[in-house]
Amino acid sequence: MRVLSNARILTMDADLREIGQGWIALEDDRIAALGEGTPPAGRVEDMGGDLIMPGMVNPHCHLPMTLFRGLGEDVDDRLFRYILPLERALVTADVVEAGTRLAAVESIRGGVTTVADMYYFEDRVGAVLDAAGLRGVIGQTLADFAAPDHASMDEGFARLDALVDIYRDHPRITASAAPHAPYSTGPEVLRRVAEWSAAHPGLPVQMHLAETREELKWAEAEHGCSTVEVTDRAGLLTPALVAAHVMYPSEADIALMAERGISVAHNARSNGKAGRGIAPVTALRAAGIAVGLATDGPMSGNTLDLFAQFAPASMFQKIAGGSRKPLPCTDVIRMATIEGAGTLGMGDRIGSLEPGKQADLIRISLADPRLHPVYDIYSTLVFAALPCDVRATMVAGSWLMEDRQVATLDAGKALADALQIARAFKARIIEIDKVSQ
Repeated sequence: MRVLSNARILTMDADLREIGQGWIALEDDRIAALGEGTPPAGRVEDMGGDLIMPGMVNPHCHLPMTLFRGLGEDVDDRLFRYILPLERALVTADVVEAGTRLAAVESIRGGVTTVADMYYFEDRVGAVLDAAGLRGVIGQTLADFAAPDHASMDEGFARLDALVDIYRDHPRITASAAPHAPYSTGPEVLRRVAEWSAAHPGLPVQMHLAETREELKWAEAEHGCSTVEVTDRAGLLTPALVAAHVMYPSEADIALMAERGISVAHNARSNGKAGRGIAPVTALRAAGIAVGLATDGPMSGNTLDLFAQFAPASMFQKIAGGSRKPLPCTDVIRMATIEGAGTLGMGDRIGSLEPGKQADLIRISLADPRLHPVYDIYSTLVFAALPCDVRATMVAGSWLMEDRQVATLDAGKALADALQIARAFKARIIEIDKVSQ
């Protein structure tokens, strides 16, 4: 038995139990026990008074898009001007693998232990996450625009089925269907995804939903209802669905989503950067909808660490509510841990430090003067802590990083490979701009 001793522990259990000076006993990949006072016998690892808390959960991202970070900022039509043409011309399985390696390094260093990804060539994404030691949900994107890894919807579903076969019994990697959005698939494909989901109980479905006003206009013009209702009519508004963004639901939509038991991944930073406004997170949570805190892709939010999401998520709800009270710090950290785990159907395994759960945890140093005084540890985490404060990251009982050194990936090679691909992207951008002038 291994024992992490001399630690300040934030359990994130139902009672939000905090232990000022305690220990956590680990047995293989699980938490065996935790408490305060004299630790049990075992191989002791002294945490030096650092904070131990659950590893964070990112329930919506596009990991390989680290390669697009900072590209076309402040350009409203960058999706069609740059991103889609670059994806069609240059995104291959090898490019996806390189982008995911860079993303995995960033996630580990930022204290994120579980990610839900939706992109292309997801078998390669899964392979990188597996090698990195991370926990992940990998979603095969399905869309009616030209995709880098499939030319038809039948081919896309074939890739999805192959993904399920590859990771069927994997302890940390879970396959997922990821229809891009209602407007980019249509009801027929949504119904097909719903049938696939019913045939694969326990596997999640990821989709962008009610993300843009254009999406709402499409649903009203084409179907005479909201985009949430389009999804419901297709049979896809089920507990398996993790809906990303949900910027513009009506009160009726919120009631329907709550009744159907779907979950939401909130992306405060990328929503703000896109000028889309403030998602009704307070109303969603008040309706009983599980909401996790997510980063979106590095192209949209520029980062894959949840620390960068904490303050915007809280402040946007306070601005909308005209008060300091909405989305308090405890709720923000819940959304980054146990509630985020719940959105992915993993709340019984991860998201809190409790006996029997997986040993997914992070060690945070509170040594930096900018973190003090600490009157409320939740406030410190939300408004003062940074990714660089994460000293160590553990998944399933194995340290993926100690003393800021990632052990499972070559961080230097990951960066070098990504920068080489970025040079090709830059050359193509120059060509696009010349044609557009």
